[in-house]
Amino acid sequence: MENKNVAAELEARLGYKKTNFYEKADEATVAAAYDYAKGYMAYLDAAKTERESVAVSIGMAEKEGYIPYTFGMELKAGGKYYYNNRGRSLYLFRVGSEDINNGIRIAAAHVDNPRLDVKQSPLYEDSGMAFFKTRYYGGIRKYQWVTIPLALHGVVVKQDGTVVNVVIGEDAGDPVLYINDLLPHLAQEQSKAPLGSAIPAENLNLLLGSRPYPGCEKDAIRLNILSILNEKYGITEEDFLSADLSAVPAAKACDVGLDRSLIGAYGHDDRVCAYPCMTALFGSDDATHTAMVILADKEEIGSDGNTGMQCEVMIDLMHEIAKALGGNPATVKANSKCLSADVTACFDPNFPEVYERRNVSMLNCGVAMSKYTGHGGKVATNDAPAEYVAWIRKIMAEGGVIWQAGDMGKTDVGGGGTVAKYIAKHNIETVDLGVPVLSMHAPIEVVSKADVYTAHQAFKVFFKA
Repeated sequence: MENKNVAAELEARLGYKKTNFYEKADEATVAAAYDYAKGYMAYLDAAKTERESVAVSIGMAEKEGYIPYTFGMELKAGGKYYYNNRGRSLYLFRVGSEDINNGIRIAAAHVDNPRLDVKQSPLYEDSGMAFFKTRYYGGIRKYQWVTIPLALHGVVVKQDGTVVNVVIGEDAGDPVLYINDLLPHLAQEQSKAPLGSAIPAENLNLLLGSRPYPGCEKDAIRLNILSILNEKYGITEEDFLSADLSAVPAAKACDVGLDRSLIGAYGHDDRVCAYPCMTALFGSDDATHTAMVILADKEEIGSDGNTGMQCEVMIDLMHEIAKALGGNPATVKANSKCLSADVTACFDPNFPEVYERRNVSMLNCGVAMSKYTGHGGKVATNDAPAEYVAWIRKIMAEGGVIWQAGDMGKTDVGGGGTVAKYIAKHNIETVDLGVPVLSMHAPIEVVSKADVYTAHQAFKVFFKA
């Protein structure tokens, strides 16, 4: 018995295992996590595209005293600012009281999601039905997007610059859009096709209607759709040339499971990190550090363009902040620290063969750190140095945050990327930290309320440490 006690004590002192939130948290903490989830779910429902996310996030920030920033603007300690980059990415920053040369604490998430974008000349009629042509955005599994209710979100910009906001399929009584699939009785050949090619990309056409416009002899259904859109939004077919329209799942965020411990929704990747980043920033006004939250666009397609993280806007802002506060931009970057706030894979016992159990994130075990992402031999990744990871461990322990470490899956089985490498290349210490997600990139993904809450706690500790 004595040997067993010694062994147990030694194991407790020397070993490592993940901590389940519900085994450690008291009832008040669990209640706080469930209550926090309500605000997050409301954010998801209001922000299904990057444009909507930016707009909603600005509203949240302004309630916290944040004001618009323009380059060259005077900055002062305690000031709260936001830079709206073309309505598709957002930079929130609060100026701390300490020397700016000590660096900036940065949490960078993204607010674009896999979806179906409407093509520039999308509308056509065929065999008694009208459709929109689409091009998928990001890494989707095409078979998941057929035969589900879809909503249309986005903007149409007219030639004179007038911006028309479009949302169809979200309100009670709204019609939804739909993508046809084969009935099983006629799908023998389709069923033999590989999962990835059974639904060709050019078959992801949005069903818009079937009723002809009275008195029209050719393409009468198409004309009827144009008439409806013109009456509601004042747009013409040519206006599609300058439109950003996307089909997204027409579903609200909801509790999953009889115990209501999980959240099912579209867009967890990566709004499940974006929202906690913001609430953590808003809840750390007493921190001495200058802090920044980035809500980036285009991460799902390589972070390109002038709203993605490969754009130099972040560096421009850091230089402006340094200059306004009497700092050296190079010193500020060298002393800055960043959490690349992006999701990771959650172990799914239905598909155990793709995970390496010792190095995978588990449900309810807290926000997850990924020292590296990429694929294969750490290709296309930021591999965070051990010294920075040790510092993160220290502040999480001191802050009492339940967290874990995890990879995307088995080596050479898959992989993924984040914005981390685009930030680290500027001489900024960076590591990935985010919420584990089940069914990532599906129209409806699932996360744990406990893990979402620990993400908020982790980012708050980071801003204050």
